[in-house]
Amino acid sequence: MVDTNVGGIDRTGRAVLAVVLTVVAVATLREGNRTTGLLAGIGALAFGFNATTCFCGLNAALGIDTTEE
Repeated sequence: MVDTNVGGIDRTGRAVLAVVLTVVAVATLREGNRTTGLLAGIGALAFGFNATTCFCGLNAALGIDTTEE
């Protein structure tokens, strides 16, 4: 099982960023700007994954743990 290393305010912030980036992705894709929309969509997926699984690979690589003890 994967250890958790994202929690508290960090997890909430990632969830909010996922929602914001989703809105940006949809808006820019509707305007026809595919590059920005694609990048925002990838970011939204990444932050959404981090928020739902409570795991971040970059945090693990850097030894950062924001979960409460």
